[in-house]
Amino acid sequence: MNEAKTFFTAHKFNDYFRTMEKHFKAPKTYRYEIQELEQEHLVIALHGYGQLAKFFLRKFQGLESVCRVLAPEGPHRFYLQGSSGRVGASWMTKEARELDIQDNLVWLNALLTELQKCYSPKKITLLGFSQGAATAARWYQQNPIAFDQLILWAAVFPPDIDAGTFPNGKPLHFVLGTEDEYYQGEAAVELTAMYKTLGFEVHTYEGKHDIEAGVLTSILST
Repeated sequence: MNEAKTFFTAHKFNDYFRTMEKHFKAPKTYRYEIQELEQEHLVIALHGYGQLAKFFLRKFQGLESVCRVLAPEGPHRFYLQGSSGRVGASWMTKEARELDIQDNLVWLNALLTELQKCYSPKKITLLGFSQGAATAARWYQQNPIAFDQLILWAAVFPPDIDAGTFPNGKPLHFVLGTEDEYYQGEAAVELTAMYKTLGFEVHTYEGKHDIEAGVLTSILST
């Protein structure tokens, strides 16, 4: 009797709480930081997980004679620890991943149209650092004509992109520090080898998981 009652209760509970995921679109305000320069070479730099655009942009100080850097900010901001204090941003998580991928492409392309109208850059380099590299790679694949070169920095190539369809008619660069906390030993060897098979020129430097101005200046000056 108790087993039957338990089954009936669970059955009625599941029926009552049956749900269906739905979607709708609404406007959202996005944020980016840009250096106040007049350089005609624009570098669009996508930050890593937990960073904010205004702080990420500081990593490009010293490049003023080479380029102007703009940093879009990932649309998902959150507290880095607990429910207060420092805030970071991300491009996506595993939850509703495909929706975030499509939304990122839409708003980044809209941003690009605005940048071309406001600043008329003669050369655009797309750079993706760490988590931002996946979004940069997807953006480049979806709109390769908009960019003059691509730099992916310290990140795996997005597994959802078919390597055989990735555009390689323009300069492609991959950068990794020899002391990167996330890629050491065999993992680093395999990662750089994979990028070489995709047609990327691989650059290494003595350093950790961070932007290194020297190697970046060398790439941008060619």
